[in-house]
Amino acid sequence: MSAETPAAAGQFTRRKLQFRAWRGERPFWSGLFVVLGGLPIMYFPYAHLQVGHLTLTMATTAGAGSLIIGVLLIVLGISLWFQKHVRVFAGVAAILLGLVSIPVSNFGGFGVGFLFALIGGAMAVSWAPGEAAGGEGAAPAAAPAATDGVSEPNDLSGTSPAHGSNGRHSAG
Repeated sequence: MSAETPAAAGQFTRRKLQFRAWRGERPFWSGLFVVLGGLPIMYFPYAHLQVGHLTLTMATTAGAGSLIIGVLLIVLGISLWFQKHVRVFAGVAAILLGLVSIPVSNFGGFGVGFLFALIGGAMAVSWAPGEAAGGEGAAPAAAPAATDGVSEPNDLSGTSPAHGSNGRHSAG
């Protein structure tokens, strides 16, 4: 496709709507926060800051630990995007790795990576898949018909409210 070739009419809008639909079916923002939390945790222990002719090195004894924590957070964030059923595990793991990064990785990437990992992990744990959008004209499901005051016609347990016991004293 050359620079002179015009894009198909509405292609950008269609792609934008496809991305919006994909993003809405998974914990996208929590994955983004977890990935953004892993970057400073992984970067700061290996950063070299130039101040004039002076080089400041942030190398710590736990540089390898910081690298592992950062890479794991990035992998967890990407797995939240593509494997939405692991959201609780990935969220709890992101929270724990964020907490572990405080003593290991320069106070969790100077607090930035720690906060992003904590917020992203909490968002992943609390995310729930949405309901499928039904048609506006769809009628709600009708309640089953009650017979003789009992909500289920085949209730033989004797524990329904119509029998008065409601499950109490049914052991003997």
